[in-house]
Amino acid sequence: MSTSQAQDPKKLAGLIVGAIGVVYGDIGTSPLYTLKECFNGHVALDLNPANILGVLSLIFWSLMIVVSTKYIMFIMRADNRGEGGILALMALAARNATPGSRKAMWITIIGLFGAALFYGDSIITPAISVLSALEGISIVSHTFDPYIIPIAIAVMVALFWIQARGTASMGKLFGPITIAWFLALAGLGIAQIIQAPEVLKALNPLYAIEFFIGSPKIAFILLGAVVLALTGAEALYADMGHFGRPAIRYAWFGLVLPALMLNYLGQGALLLTTPEAIKNPFYMMAPGWMVMPLVVLATCASIIASQAVISGAYSVTSQAIQLGFVPRMDIQHTSEREIGQIYMPGINWFLLASVILLVIGFKTSSNLAAAYGFAVTCTMVMTTLLAFMVLGRGLAGWKKYGLYAMLSLFLVVDLALFASNSLKIHEGGWFPLVIGLVAFILMTTWKRGRKMLSAKLLEGEMPLTGFVESLEAHPPQRVEGISIFMTANTDTVPHALLHNLKHNKVLHEQVVFLTVQTNDIPYVPLKERVTVRRLGESFYQIVATFGFKEEPNIPAVLLQVTQLQPELVFDEMNTSFFLSRETIVEAKYPSMSWWRRRLFSLMSRNATRVTNFFKIPPNRVVEMGMQVEL
Repeated sequence: MSTSQAQDPKKLAGLIVGAIGVVYGDIGTSPLYTLKECFNGHVALDLNPANILGVLSLIFWSLMIVVSTKYIMFIMRADNRGEGGILALMALAARNATPGSRKAMWITIIGLFGAALFYGDSIITPAISVLSALEGISIVSHTFDPYIIPIAIAVMVALFWIQARGTASMGKLFGPITIAWFLALAGLGIAQIIQAPEVLKALNPLYAIEFFIGSPKIAFILLGAVVLALTGAEALYADMGHFGRPAIRYAWFGLVLPALMLNYLGQGALLLTTPEAIKNPFYMMAPGWMVMPLVVLATCASIIASQAVISGAYSVTSQAIQLGFVPRMDIQHTSEREIGQIYMPGINWFLLASVILLVIGFKTSSNLAAAYGFAVTCTMVMTTLLAFMVLGRGLAGWKKYGLYAMLSLFLVVDLALFASNSLKIHEGGWFPLVIGLVAFILMTTWKRGRKMLSAKLLEGEMPLTGFVESLEAHPPQRVEGISIFMTANTDTVPHALLHNLKHNKVLHEQVVFLTVQTNDIPYVPLKERVTVRRLGESFYQIVATFGFKEEPNIPAVLLQVTQLQPELVFDEMNTSFFLSRETIVEAKYPSMSWWRRRLFSLMSRNATRVTNFFKIPPNRVVEMGMQVEL
């Protein structure tokens, strides 16, 4: 986000509205279920004024410490050229670590596991948000209870079905609808606070402290429900690149935080005067005539919250692909102007199937609350650990020690929340853990397999410089046109070229070695995208560099090359691409365990074809097959 945009009042206002609609959709729906779960959960907690004020104080100060201070004030300072998110933070932390070192290994493990757990969050958030919104129908009449799950599934199917159309048209409605939602939260809360103003005492941290001192065991277990108020905190950081720090901060302190706390305090005020409202304090704050419109508005807000998480899953997967942790997958751009608006069919249908199974299996938002929190708090811990390695750079003396003291406080809070949520693993927390572990195993298997495959291929490769000189001195039969050999290594001869010479015994008039690299920054400036080096009379080397949030486009690269090297004219009908296609077979002394080798082979076979991923015309491609022992 540029400074000029941030300082332009009109643009800043638009960014604030967008941030309210996209960034805060998840945390904005937390009042639907948080306070209810604090008292209706698995903790024997009496509904008396001391407990009500203590729980409210815990919620308020959790929001202030974790969201307002940790994420808004500190973590968002760790940006990778304006981009946030745990993978961007991992890339930043890895810059000062020696490749292959133990430190680099742990940075990768922390970042990858945090990203893997995001998929569990992406499945639970739509389920719990939509279910909790639709459960308000029960306040009107229990006649509709049997239809809540079918309606929730129908909403989910519709939500995931329209993903292919993109979020551009829907995005225009996100901000205004979410603003209306936050204003409704504030209005409902104020109406109840007026009836019992003593609830404002909960803003005093002493009530949270006294609650902990009086019932430390219960308070610790209760943190597993309090964390529901923090859902979506990671989105603040992940979506920083779309809206910028100023817009996200102004939106939080100007509307979101006040609206959330007014609503929580309003629910507490209602419980002080009407304890039986605990069965659903959010909807019971509203007068009877308002419940159904509120259900509709809550459902819309839940859909928006789900949309943000789904888009986040696409973004995380796309970044992981570019960083080499996930096989190539089909990525479709849904907007001609916004590069970040993408659609990934494979991820989309996986999420839909998982969400439907989750809704059918857990049935209610209360049951889902037991599954929620573990993945979020674990990712929070990972983010804080990586922040230690990034934020302290360039600081010295008391500034550095002060920063580490604050990060240590955040880590203690994160670990307390994580430990409390770990108690819920057997009740449902196992679900996001399993999803995260599966994603982590897949990513590490792919990264390790690709590294070992590259090393194996490198063993039989020849130095490029001497080989080109040899071909120039004693050329084989030359044919018309340009041949482009895709290669991952800039110093050795591609296997596809060796196989072509061995079997076809010809060489094109002009030969290009093309290497596509991914940098640890989100976007690479166009002027730094391409470098061209002439290796001989008819041999050229092209290195194209993309950021981890960009999608490689080979035709666009070749067009840029022509501007730099006029003698290279890539006419589509006169240009051929030569690619290597490896088949994994078992070695006599395997370097991978049998299940990892089979998993890697399966992932390789199902990866999106290179032609589709790099936008290469498929009718101009020649694939040279080879077997590699692992």
